[in-house]
Amino acid sequence: MDLRQLRYFMAIVEQGSFSRAAEMLSVAQPALSLHVRHMEAELGTPLLVRSPQGVVATEAGQILLRNARIITDQFAIAQHEIKGHEAEPVGEVRLGLPGTISQFLSVPLIVEARRLYPKVKLRIAEAMSGFVLEWMREARIDLAVLYGPAPDRSLVSSPLLTEDLWLLGPAAPMEGVKAPPSESCTYKRAAALPLILPSSHHGLRALLEKEAASHSLSLNTVIEADSYTNIKGLVSVGLGYSILPFHSIAQEVEGGTLRAWRVTKPALRRDVHLVHSVARPLTHAATKIEALCRATLLDLAATGRWQGARALKGA
Repeated sequence: MDLRQLRYFMAIVEQGSFSRAAEMLSVAQPALSLHVRHMEAELGTPLLVRSPQGVVATEAGQILLRNARIITDQFAIAQHEIKGHEAEPVGEVRLGLPGTISQFLSVPLIVEARRLYPKVKLRIAEAMSGFVLEWMREARIDLAVLYGPAPDRSLVSSPLLTEDLWLLGPAAPMEGVKAPPSESCTYKRAAALPLILPSSHHGLRALLEKEAASHSLSLNTVIEADSYTNIKGLVSVGLGYSILPFHSIAQEVEGGTLRAWRVTKPALRRDVHLVHSVARPLTHAATKIEALCRATLLDLAATGRWQGARALKGA
């Protein structure tokens, strides 16, 4: 027995006639009669009888009619709640971000999420990309923004932005080290400079090592530091050079405490991807936050608030 049969049964009793019910429902009368016979066979008792007043429910039919009205009313309430849920997302959404992306994205995303979706609780967790990826694998977050595509088939990643990486050096030349003479520097020359880079488990270091290996280069790493702040501080006092995204050094370059060169042959870039799990369908709330996150990231690049970032084709 299904909801459609219950509705047919209610219509027959309320109309007191198979023919009138068939006309109201736009269903052939023989089909209605067949449905009633199937219901009676399933329940093992007659549900309708013909009388001088028309078709009326038996005692068993009255019991079914009363419960059918409750069931159909409850289903209508459920439909209304579901449609309301779709109209206004509700619930918690957990987003994982690398710290360097969080500094741009978190505040405008939270502000806009609160304005558009006041019943959604957005929780943002920060860590290096490797840790964010592990959180996604362990289902501790619903969405993530990562540098580079997700390496797992269980994850879907959508490329959104790309940003150039720049060589940075101290404002004053290092003793015994010749600085690049122009505004750009080949990767081969940059790799030979004394470099201050993140450690091997950092995503940026992995990208730099991969590019170096693909061009048969070795990075001359003299100091490792995972904090961009520490790297810039060490470079500014003349202990080496580094390679970082432009947004992280723009203020120091403008203030004259660091110099910067665009890296060429090859140009060094890293892409920003929005990631979610294949195995765990996104809730309505998470879907809305994913779309808002995408729009906010693209806006940050378009307006120049994320310096050095630009939208990828098709994003």
